[in-house]
Amino acid sequence: MRTGSTQATLLILGILLTTPCLILRGGQAPSELKAHSAMTKDEFEKVFKQISNWGRWGKDDQMGSVNLITPQKRVEAAALVNEGVSISMAHDELPPFEHKMLSTGSTPGAESATDLYSVQFHGYSITHMDSLCHFFWEGHMYNGYSQQEVTEKGAGKLSILNFKNGILTRGVVMDFPRLFGTPYLKSDRRIYPEDLDAWEKNTGVKIQSGDAVLVDTGRWARYAAEGEWNVSKGSAGLDATCMPWFKARNVAALGSDLAMDAMPSNIEGVSMPVHILTLVAMGAPILDNLDLEAVAKAAAARKRWTFLLTVAPLPVEGGTGSPFNPIATF
Repeated sequence: MRTGSTQATLLILGILLTTPCLILRGGQAPSELKAHSAMTKDEFEKVFKQISNWGRWGKDDQMGSVNLITPQKRVEAAALVNEGVSISMAHDELPPFEHKMLSTGSTPGAESATDLYSVQFHGYSITHMDSLCHFFWEGHMYNGYSQQEVTEKGAGKLSILNFKNGILTRGVVMDFPRLFGTPYLKSDRRIYPEDLDAWEKNTGVKIQSGDAVLVDTGRWARYAAEGEWNVSKGSAGLDATCMPWFKARNVAALGSDLAMDAMPSNIEGVSMPVHILTLVAMGAPILDNLDLEAVAKAAAARKRWTFLLTVAPLPVEGGTGSPFNPIATF
């Protein structure tokens, strides 16, 4: 007969094999086991040069890392669909979004209902996509284009119109609250390369060329628990040291439930280093303010962290980005 201690050990092993949690709850994440010094501006500039994709696809390229999404990559991403279950990753609360009715059922002589939408989508509320002209660094945008290409008429280069055909690729949700066994990441929580390594190790998923990686910090769960806060002074997110990790894996796009960057940046003179390194150096579009709670829950239930991602921005000539409704399909 088995002893009581043996039975208990088998029970614990069974729980660890079946639970959707990835790291022992209450345990320390890898990056919490060592001290991290803040990156200096000089180090930031070295990282910029290290991960730069300028000229990689030619001097006139305006697509950046989306070039990594080949026709074969799209076919492989479409093949991930085996249930036909689609989940929106757009957040419902849209305080900067103005919706005005121009004609209604009560309008005299009206034969139809019409309305007007007005939205300032850049910021920390509305789910949107940043095109490659959204950020500048030392007078330039991705691929060396001058920031002077952006005028009152819009962006002459690198506008959202370049992505009119959409982005269809393998999406990967990196659920860090689940990895760390917490409802959401605290305001001072920075994600470091060793955390990215731990996520790959624990899920068995390797980030591949052409993937769109979506970083879940539990932003909306935090909002529900704590209410509003000063985003620029206390938000969890990626540390700039993560960017060579993503470049080495040839990601096509990055997204998160806030603005990717851990804030404040901790780099003097550089307010949003992850945005700059992603958009300007790598030429990878950013998907901001995603609502990843439902897709993370669906992924955990399936123990499957990959899906077909569909991104269809508005094809606005000269636009620096677009509000959109990203879809994950399992």
